[in-house]
Amino acid sequence: MIVADKKPIEEIIEEIKDNHNILILGCNECVTVCEAGGKKEVGVLASALRMYFLNNGKEVKIDENTLERQCDHEYLEEIRDGIDKYDAVVSLACGVGVQFMAEKYHATPIYPGVNTCFLGATEERGLWTERCQACGQCILARTGGICPVSRCAKRILNGPCGGSTNGHCEINKEVVCAWQLIIERLKNLDKFDDYEKLAPVKDWSTDRAGGPRKVVREDVQQ
Repeated sequence: MIVADKKPIEEIIEEIKDNHNILILGCNECVTVCEAGGKKEVGVLASALRMYFLNNGKEVKIDENTLERQCDHEYLEEIRDGIDKYDAVVSLACGVGVQFMAEKYHATPIYPGVNTCFLGATEERGLWTERCQACGQCILARTGGICPVSRCAKRILNGPCGGSTNGHCEINKEVVCAWQLIIERLKNLDKFDDYEKLAPVKDWSTDRAGGPRKVVREDVQQ
């Protein structure tokens, strides 16, 4: 899932302090799971902002809403009839949702309320760790389901680098060496021969050539 973290409220206030009608808009998907932008977080942020403006003697109307998704035309249509009454929207969706809203509602400023961090997994409540950088050329079949692009500090495709100590990364001693994990996993799967297969150099420029990437599924297009 996409993992995000709450922005400092001081940063949000700096962006919206001159507005009088504000919508705090949450998202029911990834940011809800990582407790950064769901209905609960919308309520907490809205209350904090109301208190801030009240203490500063400024009358500001702050509304709350949470959509199923902010990266989908269908759900963004739910706020079309009321969007024009707001001077600004603080979106607690990931960066994709913020941009999608900005593209759809040109006349309304959309401000991010969270920092989008990475694609990750829930280790336990309150702890999310990176697992994928969405590079577009997945090599997990060769590495036992462990991604060296996201989990190796040096993003080495043919490792380990030789700098790890006792199975931990030389960059950060608290991080387990990704290639140590890969080697152990391949041994457990009785597929250690895959370790001997060299991966070609990854052409990062090709991955990003031509601007933003897209996926087209003609079989599901109408």
